[in-house]
Amino acid sequence: MNLAIRGQQIEVTDALKDYVDKKLSRLEKYFDAPPASEGNVTLGVTRGLHSVEVTIPLPGVMLRAEDRSNDMYASIDAVVDKLERQIRKHKTKLNRKFRQEGSLKMLFTEEAATGTTGLLPTMTEEEHDDLEVVRTKRFTLKPMDVEEAILQMNMVGHNFFVFSNIDTQEVNVVYKRNDGKYGLIEQNEGSTY
Repeated sequence: MNLAIRGQQIEVTDALKDYVDKKLSRLEKYFDAPPASEGNVTLGVTRGLHSVEVTIPLPGVMLRAEDRSNDMYASIDAVVDKLERQIRKHKTKLNRKFRQEGSLKMLFTEEAATGTTGLLPTMTEEEHDDLEVVRTKRFTLKPMDVEEAILQMNMVGHNFFVFSNIDTQEVNVVYKRNDGKYGLIEQNEGSTY
């Protein structure tokens, strides 16, 4: 697997590169052939926390995971575990949806994802259910500006808030970012689903 490893506010030593390569090479057992696309790994230190972010683009699937902890090596281990769980979820989902040959399910090897190697257990019924919608909420969107939406979000203690933007008359979402700042999601003009 080709990896582009870069550092943000940290020097990426050969030892770190070797560790990332070694750990992420574990993911190759899930593929019939190593992915042709290049994965991106970003190592960083922010406010004393060591962060690792990995993105691996695949045909029809984007694998992405990130982790922050007090130890860079622990963060790398956690990210690899998250990516393995994502691959197993995608494999199970694709097996359920696509039963014909030539579909995306052929992207992952049968042996690694089904747990027949003895290295990984098969998915439990509980893990299958985590894609199920268990609650639906309905509410009326009150027209408000972005600042009021952020205040409302903070008042209810959520990390996102859906509202009707009074300026654009469109449905928007404000959310709290990992860096403590806020983001706004708007619909592209003229976009269709």
